[in-house]
Amino acid sequence: MPLRLTSPAFDDGESIPDRYGYEHENVNPPLHVEGVPKEAKSLVLVVDDPDAEEPAGKVWDHWLVWNIEAEPLAIPEAWSPGRNDAIEGKNSFGEVGYGGPSPPDRTHRYRFRLYALDTSLSLFAGATKREIEAAMDGHRLEETTLTGTYTPI
Repeated sequence: MPLRLTSPAFDDGESIPDRYGYEHENVNPPLHVEGVPKEAKSLVLVVDDPDAEEPAGKVWDHWLVWNIEAEPLAIPEAWSPGRNDAIEGKNSFGEVGYGGPSPPDRTHRYRFRLYALDTSLSLFAGATKREIEAAMDGHRLEETTLTGTYTPI
C-alpha cells in the first residue's frame, strides 16, 4: 500500500470545516496516515496555501512538523507534537505551530503534504520550510498529498 494521508473532517479536494480556520478555533484537523514504508525513520508534514502567492507574494506556510514517528498513526485534532519527538517549525504568521486557513480574498487550496524519510531531521524548533526542504534532500522515500479548500468568511 502506498503512503496515504486522509482526514475524517474532509475528503480530498473538499472544503475544510470552518473550525480549523485561523479566525475560528485554529486547531489542526484530525489526520490518518497509512502505508508508511518499512524503512522510514520519520515523517514530515507541510501544510501550505499555494493560492496565497498572488495576494501575499508567496506560498503561505500554515504548519511545519518533522520527526513524526514513522508508523501507521492518527494525528488527532488539536495535536500537540511536543509530547513525542516531533518538532514544529515557524509558519508564515510568524508563529511556531499550526496556523489555520485564512484566505484574504477567495477560496484557496490547502495542501497537507506528508513525506516519509529514511532519517530524522536535526533541526531546531522554529525552522522554516526552506530549511526543512534542504534537510530532507536525498532522504525522501515516499510522499503523498491531501488537499482541502477553504473560503473566507
